[in-house]
Amino acid sequence: MTRHVVIGTAGHIDHGKSALVRALTGTDPDRLKEEKARGITIDLGFAHWSDGDTRLAFVDVPGHERFVKNMLAGASGIDGVLLVIAADESVMPQTREHFDICCLLGVTSGIVALTKVDLVDRETVELVELETADLLAGSPLEGMPVVPVSARTGEGVEDVRSALLAMAAGNLARVPAGAARLPIDRAFTVRGFGTVVTGTLVSGRMAVDDTLTVLPAGVDVKVRGLQVHGAIQSSAAAGQRVAANLSGGGASGVARGETAVTPGSFEATRCVDAVLDLLPSARRLRHGARVRFHHGTCEVLGRVALGPGLSGAVAESDAPDALPPGGRAFARLRLEGAAVLTRGDRFILRAYSPPLTIAGGRVLDPSPPRGGIRAGATRARMDRLLKGLSDAAADGDRALAVLVGERGLTGLPSAALVARAGLAPESVGAVVGRLCGDGAVRRIGDRLVEAEALRAGGDRLLAMVSDFHRANPLRDGMPREEARERVFRHAGPGVFEAVLDELAGGGRLVARDHLALPDHKVTLSPEELRASEAIVSRLRSAGLRPPAPAALREEVGIDEETLDRLLRRLAREQAVVRVGPLVFDYGAVESLKADLVSRKAGGEGATIDVATFKERYGVSRKFAIPLLEHLDRERLTRRVGERRVVL
Repeated sequence: MTRHVVIGTAGHIDHGKSALVRALTGTDPDRLKEEKARGITIDLGFAHWSDGDTRLAFVDVPGHERFVKNMLAGASGIDGVLLVIAADESVMPQTREHFDICCLLGVTSGIVALTKVDLVDRETVELVELETADLLAGSPLEGMPVVPVSARTGEGVEDVRSALLAMAAGNLARVPAGAARLPIDRAFTVRGFGTVVTGTLVSGRMAVDDTLTVLPAGVDVKVRGLQVHGAIQSSAAAGQRVAANLSGGGASGVARGETAVTPGSFEATRCVDAVLDLLPSARRLRHGARVRFHHGTCEVLGRVALGPGLSGAVAESDAPDALPPGGRAFARLRLEGAAVLTRGDRFILRAYSPPLTIAGGRVLDPSPPRGGIRAGATRARMDRLLKGLSDAAADGDRALAVLVGERGLTGLPSAALVARAGLAPESVGAVVGRLCGDGAVRRIGDRLVEAEALRAGGDRLLAMVSDFHRANPLRDGMPREEARERVFRHAGPGVFEAVLDELAGGGRLVARDHLALPDHKVTLSPEELRASEAIVSRLRSAGLRPPAPAALREEVGIDEETLDRLLRRLAREQAVVRVGPLVFDYGAVESLKADLVSRKAGGEGATIDVATFKERYGVSRKFAIPLLEHLDRERLTRRVGERRVVL
């Protein structure tokens, strides 16, 4: 299989980056008229070179300080850096800034090309090599090869190629797993084809006829055609330079800085929790400072809220007012525009003015919960999220458990493990299995819920039911839907039922239409028992002509609240039937129903009107109308005009 490696150039303006790429590949990466006229790279340029089964794609970036944001767009998604230092000028300001950017972005592979060696003597080259070693010292790129070269004479070009191939051979190829994610670094229109975008595919696969979503715009597009490293292909995999011809209603509006992704796999955000590393060369970073946030090909403005410090002079303060040069701290970034981020992503911060690179960091949570980053409990949470970025699966699982726990009874949808936690879709099942394996997390439907949150919810429910019994001793229990609304209003689908099943299975709750504790019994005081018997007796004797509730209360000698409680209990026990404001004896109403059915079966007629009803059952209109409407609701009769049909 062909090994695809993306190499990004870096270095000061006019140090010969484009000339070296042209000497290595035979392709001039300067594509704009302005670039050729001015002799500098303004925007990104691209070139390719193959040797056997290794294919190198070069992203040539501008060296002028005014175009560092373009350099940042090119640096996203590279596998290695070709750091260019001119032997006649040595290390310059943009050399250092580009080098810092590569280190902050986690680039650990590369070579240094000492260009223009034909313009200086050997002693000067050796001096520049020493200054280059000082630049690399203590960095992730310390010890990378330093190769003298002249693009004009060809001296050392083959040595650079050999060093790049050796780097590519040791470079771990990207695994084409996960959802497709293409940060767009160029977008333009080709006559006869429409919109074309380019970028480095940082994860997943994409193929012709795939549907993608462009974020943060949220428009769906279709891939009509693909080129990989300049050649037409039917598909592309992570790590490859891609040019994609897009179609669809929103394709014409796609712009650099946006990201094309597998639908539903990523989300745009404006608030991010992160760990931040301030460069030793930067000024101190104030809490609340406005910054330029760079991620992939995207640049947005934002503000930094500093959280607990992790190193240096900030160790004494949980939430420093400023981060000193070289310091490290947790932070919350509030962005003025949306960015497509997931957990583990690297980013760069530049000062608002002057726009100098000052810091870099990694995303710990692209969708943090409400609450301040400077709160006392923040450090433990952020420590676990940071530790979870290590390669240890156990640390990663504990970090994910934090995200699950913060959601309480709402739970975290399994799909969020892709968009928010940065997992590949194909690994979600295994991760969920591990999270649920020790019982700390439970899967309910498509959601993950912390077992402790379920236990606490169950305890609150039991306490509420107990309070309800004390306040309503004559009722069978708390209405099921009332309990759901009061304790589980914001719970995820199925969570309420899962808690009920667990409590009922453990014998701690009786769960029917009403929720009750197992030892709950409806008991009446002697006075309530006397009143209840009197009510039943009076209504039984009244038949279908019961007294009004007020008169019944007067006869029995109880207050309105007690009467209402006793009537509700008697209705549940099927001793009475409540029909609007009236209360009938249950047996009398059942006899009425039976008589109507027998009347129809005996051939006396399948219909009945109000007058006939009043005469047959000896009741006035006051009782006839409510009873007939009750029979309609019970589906024993159906009103047709002025008559009722017995069903």
